[in-house]
Amino acid sequence: MSYQELWRRLAKVYDEGEAKAIARLVFEERYGLTLSDLLMGRDSEVSQDELELIAQRLEQEEPIQYVLGETNFCGRTFLVNQHVLIPRPETEELCQWIINHFTDTLNPMEILDIGTGSGCIAVTLAAEIAQAKVTAWDISADAITTATENARRNNVKVLFQQVDVLNPSIAQHPSSPPKHLDLIVSNPPYICQKEKTSMEQNVLGYEPHSALFVPDDTPLLFYQAIGKYALAALKKDGWLYFEINPVYAAPLQQLLCMMAFHDIEIKEDQYGKKRMIRAQR
Repeated sequence: MSYQELWRRLAKVYDEGEAKAIARLVFEERYGLTLSDLLMGRDSEVSQDELELIAQRLEQEEPIQYVLGETNFCGRTFLVNQHVLIPRPETEELCQWIINHFTDTLNPMEILDIGTGSGCIAVTLAAEIAQAKVTAWDISADAITTATENARRNNVKVLFQQVDVLNPSIAQHPSSPPKHLDLIVSNPPYICQKEKTSMEQNVLGYEPHSALFVPDDTPLLFYQAIGKYALAALKKDGWLYFEINPVYAAPLQQLLCMMAFHDIEIKEDQYGKKRMIRAQR
């Protein structure tokens, strides 16, 4: 199967431009073939049996990142699978916002990433903030396994723990003494069930729903729980950073204000959506 044949098959599912981009990514990432290689006909050299299996998975709208088993995030390669969300560009922007704030920090600092998934936030901050000691939580044992491997592959040290942030006894977790953290960051579940109708099948059919969705009647469920924990765990003037659902930016800002956080700032992503918020204890 050639590049041309692959993208034409995928064009039955995706628009032509996206089909071509996905096909290019397959040949580049899996087989190391550049555009020049494709023009020279080297796509005929790849394993046809494997390529057929890849094509079949893509035709079922399985995300290319899961098919290839990895994705790029902030200049690093991360393993991904159906136990973890695929890292998004807006999460890269969240990381960069934090890095810009703390990159010149000379004092040691302790960071907690809640709902780590693939570990993309935790690993990136551990790599980019020299003085950081990073801990990361997730409720999923499978996610912790994936994140641990990503830390190993990217040669950084992160302490991963299986913890449920909605557990009301979380503030008494033995590894978390009071007021010891400089920064808590989280990209928690924030999509309401009612928003499913506007979502793509490649997300709904493959990415873990437990990491995506919250009940319609409690859209700030995780933010409230994490904010409550942050009041117990952050040092005075410590920071709380969230990725957010733009629909609930204003209510979340009000919630954090009511919880006595200050210097609350909402930040837009590259598309002009209110996608991040930070607050100080």
